[in-house]
Amino acid sequence: MRTDPVILSVAFGYLALLFVVAAWGDRRAEQGRSLIGSPTVYALSIAVYCTAWTFYGSVGRAAEHGPSFLLIYLGPTLAMLMAPLLIRKMVRIAARQRITSIADFISARYGKSSSLGALVALFALVTITPYIALQLKAITVSHAVLVNYPVSADTSLIDEAFWMDKSFWVALVLAVFIILFGTRHLDASERHEGMVAAIALESLVKLIAFLAVGIFVVFVMFEGPGELFGQVAATPELAQAMSLESVPGGATGWVGMLLLAFLAFFTLPRQFQVLVVENVDEQHLKRASWLFPLYLLAINLFVIPIAMAGLLLGGLSGDPDSFVLTLPLSTGSEGLPLLVFIGGLSAATGMVIVETIALSTMVSNQLIMPLLLRSKRLHLGTKGELAGWLLGIRRVAIVLILLLGYLYHALIGDAYSLVTIGLVSFAGVAQFAPALLIGLYWRGATHQGATLGLIAGFMVWAYTLLIPGFVQSGWLDAGLINQGPWGIGWLRPYALFGLEGWDIYTHSLLWSLLANVGLLAGVSLFTRQTPLEQTQAALFTEAMNPNLQATSLWHGKTTQGELRELLSRYLGIPATRRVFAVSTHQATTSLSPTLDDNEQPASTELITRAEQALAGSLGSASARVLINSVVRGEALDLESILSILDTTSQTLEYNRRLEQKSQELARIGEELRGANERLRELDRLKDEFVAMVSHELRTPLTSIRAFAEILRDGENLPDEKRRHFLGVIVHESQRLSRLIEEILDLARLESGRLTLNPQPLDLAHLARHSVDAIARLQENRGVRLRMQLEAEPAPIIGDPDRLEQVIINLLDNAGKFADDTAPEVLLRVYRHKKHYRLSVEDNGPGISEDERERVFEKFHQIQQHEEEKTRGRPKGSGLGLPISRGIVAQLGGRLWVEDGASLGGASLIMELPEAPPKEPASSEKPTVT
Repeated sequence: MRTDPVILSVAFGYLALLFVVAAWGDRRAEQGRSLIGSPTVYALSIAVYCTAWTFYGSVGRAAEHGPSFLLIYLGPTLAMLMAPLLIRKMVRIAARQRITSIADFISARYGKSSSLGALVALFALVTITPYIALQLKAITVSHAVLVNYPVSADTSLIDEAFWMDKSFWVALVLAVFIILFGTRHLDASERHEGMVAAIALESLVKLIAFLAVGIFVVFVMFEGPGELFGQVAATPELAQAMSLESVPGGATGWVGMLLLAFLAFFTLPRQFQVLVVENVDEQHLKRASWLFPLYLLAINLFVIPIAMAGLLLGGLSGDPDSFVLTLPLSTGSEGLPLLVFIGGLSAATGMVIVETIALSTMVSNQLIMPLLLRSKRLHLGTKGELAGWLLGIRRVAIVLILLLGYLYHALIGDAYSLVTIGLVSFAGVAQFAPALLIGLYWRGATHQGATLGLIAGFMVWAYTLLIPGFVQSGWLDAGLINQGPWGIGWLRPYALFGLEGWDIYTHSLLWSLLANVGLLAGVSLFTRQTPLEQTQAALFTEAMNPNLQATSLWHGKTTQGELRELLSRYLGIPATRRVFAVSTHQATTSLSPTLDDNEQPASTELITRAEQALAGSLGSASARVLINSVVRGEALDLESILSILDTTSQTLEYNRRLEQKSQELARIGEELRGANERLRELDRLKDEFVAMVSHELRTPLTSIRAFAEILRDGENLPDEKRRHFLGVIVHESQRLSRLIEEILDLARLESGRLTLNPQPLDLAHLARHSVDAIARLQENRGVRLRMQLEAEPAPIIGDPDRLEQVIINLLDNAGKFADDTAPEVLLRVYRHKKHYRLSVEDNGPGISEDERERVFEKFHQIQQHEEEKTRGRPKGSGLGLPISRGIVAQLGGRLWVEDGASLGGASLIMELPEAPPKEPASSEKPTVT
């Protein structure tokens, strides 16, 4: 089955399927039913990041350097977590300014500089060519392995003509595909919907293929991950190879590779294309920010198991990059290797398609178009003729870019592994990051700083990574790497300025970014921006300002006829009609406008839309030049832009202050409502307190009045009755006095006017005295009163009279609520940490959880059912415990209720801090001098 015709038929059949999907996507877009309007399709298109490097090279790097391959995917994961903040801003800028590529983006930020755009395009072409060669090499190698296994696959072109190399024909086939579906419209900022749909499909195919081979290796070739990892653990060399220590450069290598992948994710032309240019909705970033990292996790799930399996089986073909193919081939499988080959083909072709579209746009708009604009003959073309020229230029560029990639693959590609070629390109495109990212947030970055920084960073990258590649391929003397140029050791490309021990990519990234950022910042601080630079800097840094969306940047003058003629010459009649139709809110625009229409002044909105249309086709720098050729006057200057921004900032500040005031008023309202509720509660408590006091005072007063009236009216009362009634009056008068005194004590406590006389005393002694004072009363009630003094003495600081009042109150309450049949009360004094505790426990029914705090409320009394039947309502005012808690609190202690541990009833516990020890008096007399 693995014959060359079969493999080629399947491969070309798969490419034909991509043609069909792309055509279907374009047709759906023309019908207004976009396929790429889905955030899932958007996230899958971002997976073009996973190229043949991922499909083949990750396994090869894992086999050689353990888990270091993960850093290539942790960087993009970190970048996508920042997508709602960083990438969203880039998407918004690109949409407003009709950005066509990363070169156009950087050019537009720094005053729409054509020279800076050309520089970025040229550097992108140089840095990405090895990456395209990587994909062609992957296709060639995988095809050779599939056809020749188990014989070693030789893919060199030493004895072959280029037309005999299959990668050459793959490059040409891809060129045809890209031309058909990547250059159908001149407007490069328009969505390539068919191409994006095909890329999303390829992302699914390569994921399914890689998961299939992973499952096959782990669960068919081995009996699950347990057996596989067990064999690796039993092989010390493999276990060591998979450890973190095998990462090149150690901790520095980890950080450097993570930063490299993070920066490359933003700056690779293909990633910028799918992330920014092809984005149709900012909201898609929300799903992509978690779905794309999930995709990376899935496609890397079996990388280490496949690498370990390949090493366990003796390296198979000897090339770790081919383990994904050679492992299923070693078992005699036929269908799975073919699926793997198609997965690898998807990974490679997806990257080549998007990367070539991005590069051809940059070559056309940033390199060729500025040169053509200088030609007088260019302006003499008929309407629409130039649009055809520009599309032809872009298509020729596609073919040349792919042939350049093929040439690099044929001449140098065999000297590097797939991952090595990819990392060289990563470090190269990372040089765009300072100008791109710093320009988004620092308004002071200038064109001169960005240009010099980019040139310096690119030169350092070329010296430390690109040129050594030619050395390893035999094109240059090996002494350059080993001894340095002219024998100067500190200029060795892999150990620049004596920095040794680092992996070559982190080493290159450090020095190149240091030169790049240093010059960008340093030169920007000492150079001045042009008015257009200042305007663009403000628009980029303030891109998230919603008020700038509808801002027109032109206040020059031109006629509709001049503008129509300009657009027709470069974009053609249909595109010109669309610009004028949208700008004038008309469904159609006449192809032959009247003279009066041509002489009508063009509105600022029409001029702005015309520039955006030209920018989408020719790039922002060229569009600027062309608009300036017909518009008399300047674009909106920095002062106007800053005025807009300042007005917006003031509005935002007013809104912020109003919001703060609103929140403050809401908070004050809540506080007032809370205070009102508290006042109502206090008013209710006051009424309740007055009612309770009235009730408590009325009872003894009623008794006194009743018995006094009896004595007044009963002239013939016996002396015994008279004495009895007088005794009741005296008793009730004493009760009334106690109640009034308690109410006064409570009022003093709540107002803070209760005076105490704190002094050192012995709590155990005070407890004895209190028990003696109430013993007779408890005996009359039939209560058995016991005392346990476990800590004697128990030195505290307190008011002896007030504390005795508290203890007697606790004993009195305990006696009232003790058991009816055999009442018993236990008083204990004991030490607890740095405090002394006095507990009074009864053997009654106890106090429930929800009542334990309520017993300390004013006038609250617990009513027991049995007591209601036998003893009636307990005597007392319900003020004793609240007063007792207030006294104890003023002395620095606390009073609470627990379940009794000894007698089983309720236990009221008073805790007071231990008195500080007395300082010993000095026996020595002071010395008189």
